[in-house]
Amino acid sequence: MTKLPVVLLALVCLIQSYGQEKKNIVAPQKKYVSKVWVADNGDGTYKNPIIHADYSDPDIIRVGEDYYLTASSFNYVPGLPILHSKDLVNWSIIANVFTQQPPFSRYDSVQHGGGVWAPAIRFHDGYFYIYYPDPDLGIYMVKSKTPSGPWSAPLLVKQAKGWIDPCPLWDDDGKAYLINGLAGSRSGMKSALIVSKMSEDGTRLLDDGALVFDGHAKHPTVEGPKFYKKGGYYYILAPAGGVGTGWQLALRSKSIYGPYEEKIVLQQGNTPINGPHQGGLVETPSGESWFIHFQDKDAYGRIAHLQPVKWVNGWPEMGELVNNIQQPCLSFRKPNVGKSYPIETPQESDEFNESSLGLQWQWDANPQSNFCFPAGKSYGFLRLFNVPVPNGMTNFWTVPNLLTQKFPAPSFSAVTKCTFTARTDDEETGLIISGIDYAYISVKQTPNGLVVGQTTCIDAEHSKPERKSETVKIKSNTFYLKVVLNNISPSDEEYKKFNIAENSKYGNAVCKFSYSEDGVNYTSIGDPFFAKKGKWVGAKVGLFAIRKGKTYETGYADYDWFRIEK
Repeated sequence: MTKLPVVLLALVCLIQSYGQEKKNIVAPQKKYVSKVWVADNGDGTYKNPIIHADYSDPDIIRVGEDYYLTASSFNYVPGLPILHSKDLVNWSIIANVFTQQPPFSRYDSVQHGGGVWAPAIRFHDGYFYIYYPDPDLGIYMVKSKTPSGPWSAPLLVKQAKGWIDPCPLWDDDGKAYLINGLAGSRSGMKSALIVSKMSEDGTRLLDDGALVFDGHAKHPTVEGPKFYKKGGYYYILAPAGGVGTGWQLALRSKSIYGPYEEKIVLQQGNTPINGPHQGGLVETPSGESWFIHFQDKDAYGRIAHLQPVKWVNGWPEMGELVNNIQQPCLSFRKPNVGKSYPIETPQESDEFNESSLGLQWQWDANPQSNFCFPAGKSYGFLRLFNVPVPNGMTNFWTVPNLLTQKFPAPSFSAVTKCTFTARTDDEETGLIISGIDYAYISVKQTPNGLVVGQTTCIDAEHSKPERKSETVKIKSNTFYLKVVLNNISPSDEEYKKFNIAENSKYGNAVCKFSYSEDGVNYTSIGDPFFAKKGKWVGAKVGLFAIRKGKTYETGYADYDWFRIEK
């Protein structure tokens, strides 16, 4: 065997070594950038909202150079989303805390408005903690070494109906406390903030709590408190005045039990940002303070805004000062985080090319094993099974297997491609805009073949029946479904074409459905529909597959992709 020169042999080894290293390199995932809403202006500034989607009651922390946000998820599962950012403007979804909401016997069926209300996220002693309330059961805690999980099973640390919006504080001496609000709808008590002593490991409360602030006189419906300590003061940041029209309140005291001074630090002013409040305060490594809060936009949900914060005489003044009022900024320079990061937005479109669902998707109740199978790695689609609807179903309000996601922008279109394999008549699949009112376009198996049509339900919450449009027969079991949503003003000519007496009270998110058999030419069907919010959440857009009655083997709908576009 001919011996290689030493230099050449070294070069061969280096090439082999590089090749092996290259095999071990995981290509970085491409950042997702929305086609319909981007807050980063690309010139060192941003516009509000930073996320035009329903991340209700947001809370935020920084760990090192990373920012993590969580929000209410109510009855929708997976629950407790975790979003990540490097600069407070560009965000992605990195995890959901749980895929089944406890207690399972309760949340296996649809519980609109129940489940996870305003959570708080903190980092303490090497662990990420989230405290969240279930308004009907009590206060839960989960924790994890990493924000992407795995997270511990939810632990009930306080069984109490109507105790909501908890937030922990570990003091300088290691002692721990928990603050919370009260829900009048469950407990008969409201507009009050309670502080309890907590075990240092955060697993249980040590007393029955003490009243530290009563908002009845000047700050009704005070709730959603977040607890901080800075400069020798205990601070409580809490919204008051109600979701749609309220303000952000700051309280401070040298004692954890008060008495607390009070100051309004953010309100609507002369901006279109109604009810700016309830969120989290965070500080960058450069020492800047920022506040993320929500604005209630009806069908669009409670969307997330970012405000600069200045500390003036020991108070966190948010947004900008106009006519002696701290009001929201519509745009501002981006936070100084020491670096520049690429534009990124929470995920929306899904090509269904993975072996798991995208993190943006949620079910109306705990998912069961017969709801779907992602088949992206093998086949490149998501298979939804035509699950039998609940007994006695009047409308979709009680159907658990709606697979939906949040509205991502004021105006957008959602388009999907499906191949439908029905086993029996009355199996059906479609594209839905869901809320207290809902509408969908669907394809259904009938004795005469497959037909497409639109269905609308007004006041689903109170068991009102659906209203069907005329149906059209289609030739192929592969088809395309589309909904276009536009935010239009009552002054627009297009708005005047609609039945204002029936629809104007529902807002101005107007949806129009269409279908195609070739993916190019679309045919409109049904009447325009005004989207309406759900129970404490915005309206949602998504997919379903159902049947009436049971059979030996159900059919299925293979969704090739789902795309959010302009």
